[in-house]
Amino acid sequence: MYGAIEAGGTKMICAVSDENFNIIEKIQFPTTLPEENIKEMIDFFGKYDKALKAIGLGTFGPVDINPESKTYGYILNTPKKGWQNFDFVGSLEKGLGIDVYLTTDVNAAAYGELKEGAGKGQNSLAYYTFGTGVGGGVIQNKDFIGGRGHQELGHMIVNKHPDDKFEGICYAHGTCLEGLASGPSIEKRFGIPGKDLPIEDKFWDIEAYYIGQCVYNTVLAFNPDVIVLGGGVIQKEGLIEKVRDNYKKLMNDYISVENVDKYIVKPDRNGESAIIGALLLARDKAREKVG
Repeated sequence: MYGAIEAGGTKMICAVSDENFNIIEKIQFPTTLPEENIKEMIDFFGKYDKALKAIGLGTFGPVDINPESKTYGYILNTPKKGWQNFDFVGSLEKGLGIDVYLTTDVNAAAYGELKEGAGKGQNSLAYYTFGTGVGGGVIQNKDFIGGRGHQELGHMIVNKHPDDKFEGICYAHGTCLEGLASGPSIEKRFGIPGKDLPIEDKFWDIEAYYIGQCVYNTVLAFNPDVIVLGGGVIQKEGLIEKVRDNYKKLMNDYISVENVDKYIVKPDRNGESAIIGALLLARDKAREKVG
């Protein structure tokens, strides 16, 4: 059996699966304070501790993912109250006595989509989520990439649309991708969630312009086999078609894609990608440890 945690800024999802990744039990609870959430996780996984081989953790960040670092497994400079400099992995391993393998929440989703979703059979994939925030993860040669730490692709700088006067909401960068294209940025603009804004509104051309730049930058930097766009914002009917159109205009055939409709896609496992990825991470790392 394997365990998985998708630790988001607003909610935590925990799951246990059998060897074939059939979910045996799954729970969800709000993200509050570390002490409270860790207790909830330990109570849940503790029921299976003798059968669990490992737990995969995909978490919000920034988080230290370098196993050689003294602060490996710590949540770093997050705006999430109470979570700054918290030893997430250490607290779980101490409480459960089980190996916990770490990545970011978007990396976990990317891993799940590559192995069992829209990128199945491919070697590389980029995954973005446009929701409460914007995050991105890239898999190359079927593994995570990174140097001193994980990518923060949601904070890439994009050109502002000429018709967009919005000042952005990112606490660090103002008008970065997250500051302009996340769910809260839409609500700040209009006072209503994006799902309630008609697709005919001119704003969606602005939103597609920003996401199109995100895809353009990703292709130039990584040239993955497929790009998967997830999260609540991208579920708006008609938006992904606008994104594809904007991407094609920006790229102008500089790097050709045979079929953009099959290249820029929504997740096959929408809402499940990160949990599936965390389960797969637990299995793969446990197998590596055994050798």
